[in-house]
Amino acid sequence: MCTLEKRGDLFFLTLTGDDEHKLHPDTIASILSLLEQAKSQSTRGSVLITTGHGKFFSNGFDLAWAQSSGSESGAINRMHQMVESFKPVVAALFDLPMPTIAALNGHAAASGLMFALSHDYVYMRKDRGVLYMSEVDLGLPIPDYFAVMFVAKIGTSIARRELLLSGKKIKGEEAVALGIVDSAAHDSAEGVVEATVSLGESLAAKKWKGEVYASIRKSLYPEVCGMLSLTALAKFSATP
Repeated sequence: MCTLEKRGDLFFLTLTGDDEHKLHPDTIASILSLLEQAKSQSTRGSVLITTGHGKFFSNGFDLAWAQSSGSESGAINRMHQMVESFKPVVAALFDLPMPTIAALNGHAAASGLMFALSHDYVYMRKDRGVLYMSEVDLGLPIPDYFAVMFVAKIGTSIARRELLLSGKKIKGEEAVALGIVDSAAHDSAEGVVEATVSLGESLAAKKWKGEVYASIRKSLYPEVCGMLSLTALAKFSATP
């Protein structure tokens, strides 16, 4: 489902396999456990890079699993379970004491896109891969903390309209133009990862205090952190 590897200052969280990396409860639990592991092993200069294998970064919640419950009420309960269990993953990324970078190897849809946007930086491929919020097409509401995140992370109403209200599949160059991702100048999954490694190494060289970095990040997004029950406080120290 996913792995965590540490190379020097860089942690690599990888969604494994060649499928859609759907966010089943087991996958969500695995991601959360690995984020907690990265946090426990973090030092000054640590950076997290998240990527995946295959065509998809993540195609969102496992709707097939929800629908396999055998009843409408069961499917609704399973959807609610995934929405609630994913919330701590977003909180863990906001609370992680290091810069975070999403390297989108392919498509990022619905909660898979939410997962990407929970990182500080998002890099995307130029040659393939789209961003897609499928909820409007599927007739599903946006969870409350998703909505607050999109307002916080996507700066214009036009960009939010294009992503959330049109059902449009947005490719790399347009995603950069709309201010949704930071970069889409990469012709392969390997190229995206190489670019994020370069960024990660430059950030790691700063040797910032992780607790302070996380505190500043949280202070930038008070509405999101309020929804996630996170505080932005950091303890002052005489050590710079």
